[in-house]
Amino acid sequence: MNIVENRYGKSKVRVARIVRGKDRHDFHEMTVAIALEGDFDSSYRDGDNSLVLPTDTMKHTVYALAQDPAVEQPESFGLLLARHFLGHLRHLRGVKVDIYGHLWSRKGPYSFTAGPPHRRIAKIVATHDKVTVESGVAGYLMMKTTGSAFEGFLRDEYTTLLEAPDRILATSLDATWLHDGNADWDKVMKLITETFTAHASKSVQHTLYAIGEAVLKSEPIERIHLKMPNKHYLPTKHADVFTPTDEPHGLIEAVLSR
Repeated sequence: MNIVENRYGKSKVRVARIVRGKDRHDFHEMTVAIALEGDFDSSYRDGDNSLVLPTDTMKHTVYALAQDPAVEQPESFGLLLARHFLGHLRHLRGVKVDIYGHLWSRKGPYSFTAGPPHRRIAKIVATHDKVTVESGVAGYLMMKTTGSAFEGFLRDEYTTLLEAPDRILATSLDATWLHDGNADWDKVMKLITETFTAHASKSVQHTLYAIGEAVLKSEPIERIHLKMPNKHYLPTKHADVFTPTDEPHGLIEAVLSR
């Protein structure tokens, strides 16, 4: 019986760190998942745990390394964790680190309120020969009440949708972008928001492409994957009154590269 592939690790490790400055504190909170890949076949076949680092140790490693300045960015913290495990466990082939950054809104030098519902993402895949870095966002809510249309679409015997020269455009964006570690997450988010706001949209696909094009032209990014579900606001018989609905919804996605 062959083991085609295997991995193990620790998931949903919550960690928070205060960085104390002279006149203010910064607060960083993340949820971390670690997966190790390597020569673990004997642990599956024979119950031999001699090469198995306990997942509880991985959790405590996250806590210990969170004291490092790398914790201030999910990408740098993920790289720190990946390099730590590769350096300490020679039998590993690779390490995957997924991080959700929980965003807090500053209200003063030492105070914060709960941030927006979206989360910052970092995905690190590291081997002894190669490292890839993906950054991104999950659940980024955007909406505009004009500047969006959907007309001239294909029709068949089941089509009942009316053409819309002007409609609400709303989405919960998931996006990841591949880079060498030097892309600025805040700048990318600013480009996404500004492009969505200004674009004269003929469809969700049209706006998705405009967003990807703007990001690839402006930041050192090799590839971007965008998912934009169309969150519908259905008109009622009353002027400017709509019914919000999440299900079913259209789902539009694409990968753009240079």
